[in-house]
Amino acid sequence: MLSEKSSATVRATLPAVGAAIGDIAELFYTKLFAAHPALIRDLFNRGNQRAGLQQQALAGSVAAFATHLLAHPDTRPDVMLGRIAHKHASLGVTRGQYAVVHQHLFEAIAEVLGEAVTPQVAQAWDEVYWLMANALIALEERLYAEQRVAAGDVWREWTVTERVAETADCTTFRIVPADGAPAPAHRPGQYVSVQVELPDGARQIRQYSLITSPGSAVRAITVKRVHGPAAAGPDGEVSNHLHTRVRTGDTLRVSAPYGDLVLADSAAPVLLASAGIGCTPMLSMLEHLADTGHAAPVTVLHADRSPADHPLRGDHRALTHKLPDASAWFWYEESAEPGDGEGLMDLSAVPLAPGTRAYLCGPLPFMRAVREQLIARGVPAADIHYEVFGPDLWLASA
Repeated sequence: MLSEKSSATVRATLPAVGAAIGDIAELFYTKLFAAHPALIRDLFNRGNQRAGLQQQALAGSVAAFATHLLAHPDTRPDVMLGRIAHKHASLGVTRGQYAVVHQHLFEAIAEVLGEAVTPQVAQAWDEVYWLMANALIALEERLYAEQRVAAGDVWREWTVTERVAETADCTTFRIVPADGAPAPAHRPGQYVSVQVELPDGARQIRQYSLITSPGSAVRAITVKRVHGPAAAGPDGEVSNHLHTRVRTGDTLRVSAPYGDLVLADSAAPVLLASAGIGCTPMLSMLEHLADTGHAAPVTVLHADRSPADHPLRGDHRALTHKLPDASAWFWYEESAEPGDGEGLMDLSAVPLAPGTRAYLCGPLPFMRAVREQLIARGVPAADIHYEVFGPDLWLASA
């Protein structure tokens, strides 16, 4: 809870801080990486940094947290905090790193806002920062304890046992722990971080959903190669490295599984909606439903450019057919086959069982559109759960 004195100061200065927070974030990262170059080389996503996306994420999360404290002083934005904490845990973020961030962030605030940062203003925003930081630290340490690892020590070597080309741009990597020990438990829908050493020596990290159910003997991830302007730069460097360099028998450095978009243990009807590579966490959920013989209706929805671009399309159908009361509905922008929809996902003809719990994954505009359709069909907002990847985790609370 923000103190009464600080609340008044934050409320008065939030418009000015909000207007400048993009400049603050940019200067913060410049200072942080100048003092700690290993962070941009081995922890932060270089592609997001070059595109300015990480700066937007920091600005968005701090502003969203402060706004929530003012509007709801007795609560915290736990959805946003939980999602960020899972991401941080998958990266191995530790308590000490928050003090480093604090130092450079507040230097940036003072430099950008100048004389407007009085001792009272600095103290109020310091309180906001540490309320957010301490909440994240507590959540992250709890997540480490649940995986029975020391804080930050999430990495293990895994061996690639098989790679399968799913589409022209998507490849599945089946992996097992290199030391022969059991794979850590995961819940349907969770992801792992994968760290690879690139030709320039950087050890970049990206997150990929596990496509297999918790009961599977092996784990697997499906990686989509990033094309376009990003392919020549950092945004696509890890996916392209995995596609072009990693073969059966190679080892990967993989984190413990994390992620808070998980299939609830419930007998309720389930709807799984995805677009593009967003089908990967849905496949883990679908396989788990098939493994456990889920008896209630299951509705599987997917949208893609074409059937040839639809990763794991055969698995999508095969797992649906294993369930006693399930149906699959696919939409394609081009080359739709008989029985498939054309264009964008349209739920108007899709039967929805009462009490349906919905899970969404895909580009943010897709999820917003599907969420609006579900709400219009009577599905309560509380029963619609969605995954936001990349630097936009703070949007999970939007």
